[in-house]
Amino acid sequence: MIERITSYNRFANGKALVTGASGGIGKVLVKALRAEGAQVAVTDLDTSSIEADAHFDGNLMNRAFCDELPELAAAEFGGLDILCNNAGVITRGPITETTDDDYLLTMGVNVEAPFRLCRSAIPLMKNGGAIVNTASCWGLRPGPNHPLYVMSKAALASMTQCLGRDHAYQGIRINAVCPNEVNTPMLRTGFEVRGLDAKKAIDDLNGSVPIGRIAEPKEIVDVILFLLSEAAGYMCGSLVEINGGKPVI
Repeated sequence: MIERITSYNRFANGKALVTGASGGIGKVLVKALRAEGAQVAVTDLDTSSIEADAHFDGNLMNRAFCDELPELAAAEFGGLDILCNNAGVITRGPITETTDDDYLLTMGVNVEAPFRLCRSAIPLMKNGGAIVNTASCWGLRPGPNHPLYVMSKAALASMTQCLGRDHAYQGIRINAVCPNEVNTPMLRTGFEVRGLDAKKAIDDLNGSVPIGRIAEPKEIVDVILFLLSEAAGYMCGSLVEINGGKPVI
């Protein structure tokens, strides 16, 4: 087995903002960034359980909150050079069973919030920076009965490609990770809401992945950290799939 070397300090003096910080991926991401030297501002509906350098609780459906959030983080740290648009919601079911509220929530959190945060953050990145959006494999090749989720993640992936091209000349690298299923509380809650046994459902998912299991949050975070680091210095507008070899089916 190849030994993984995890002793780095890639983000010393980095000033970061992470959305969706209370989620399964978000918590691991915040901890990892801080362990590698970054100052991290976090946002979610409730961030009281997260160790961070600045907390901004709020709702990403609030346009004014999104517009001002990067400036608040920059004011706290004296600048901003990392943005991780990690927050997201999964809306399931065929289009005939979705509501207007489903549409507004999905597009608001998964598309409009990252749009507003990027728009506000980019002018603050005076000396270059890095943005990583959390998209999805399902936004690249749609699966069944998730039209709102698929539409939103496809929009986020497309925006990533556009911004990656448009702002490369400023030294701002904008990329996205595109995971398939990840072992998070949100995934388990989704099964429970549908009346399924979460453990059995995850076991079944594990059997559908060529590598033998769905991803753990740290495995997504490792790729996010790579994209934020200088090792990915020539990557702009890339959509990096993290799927264990499993296609969207």
